[in-house]
Amino acid sequence: METDILGAPYQRRTIKLGTDDEGPVVATLVSRAAATKTDRAVLYVHGFVDYFFQEHLADFYVERGFDFYALDLRKYGRSLLPHQTPNFVRSISEYFPELDEAARIIREEDGHRRLLINAHSTGGLITPLWAHRVRDAGIVDGLFLNSPFFEFNISPLLRRTAGPAYSAMARMRPYAIVRSSASMAYGHSIHSLHHGEWTYDLAWKPLESFPVRAAWLAAIRAAHARLQAGLSIPAPVLVACSTKTYRGTSWTEAAMRADAVLDVEHIARYASGLGRHVTIVRIEDGLHDLTLSAPAVRARLFDELDRWIGAYLPA
Repeated sequence: METDILGAPYQRRTIKLGTDDEGPVVATLVSRAAATKTDRAVLYVHGFVDYFFQEHLADFYVERGFDFYALDLRKYGRSLLPHQTPNFVRSISEYFPELDEAARIIREEDGHRRLLINAHSTGGLITPLWAHRVRDAGIVDGLFLNSPFFEFNISPLLRRTAGPAYSAMARMRPYAIVRSSASMAYGHSIHSLHHGEWTYDLAWKPLESFPVRAAWLAAIRAAHARLQAGLSIPAPVLVACSTKTYRGTSWTEAAMRADAVLDVEHIARYASGLGRHVTIVRIEDGLHDLTLSAPAVRARLFDELDRWIGAYLPA
């Protein structure tokens, strides 16, 4: 354990994950304890081109008596090593070992009896698949998915034609770049250098994204197919997303009141297939990361989350 880059009271520990074709692999578990001893913990899992920096989210949880944890997945943020391709995997299942180990640490070493998963965007695709995999182990007591990545925000025709081609490319040239940059409308909406209120490390979360590579694209495509076929998560699930999608390729004022990354109708469509007990909340004027929306908007989100926690994971 050592003090995290965010400073006290945040601590972090490195989870060693062996090696892959690029060399050693690690994940990083960040933690912050609540003021009093508690049996409840929350594990936050970030999205693509992302890492944990949202201290106000940790504030929300510790004020309600949760010990807070955040996992920087392999090849993201604190876990990105110099020899690695940022954010690259060949299968979503590659993330399961660090989720397994983080949950073990939280439950067995730190003694928590109840565990809530809070995941955003691509984290909101990874964690439901993992929760489905461990559904009989009693590990997950609830999931809160913030704008989860359930489908590519492209036309159905492009998904049908380009998807198989990229999957074929992934088998021969897994590291081939299929897109070098993305719209910066969302980044400009949240970073303090532009129109937002948030400051974060642009080396770990660049405005123009990291290059999208063939094998990663194929891995996401396979994960989407599995999730859309339906999962059997026994724990209660809260899915939240914006009411609007922003489709511009550059920033305008409208990007401050919509999801500029995903199609929110995809999220609403596939949410009900996650398990037996799913609640869907639409947040007016919400950004892609709803917790980074304007103060009044994120206050509405936190009110909804507070009520849901009170119902399904009370103190």
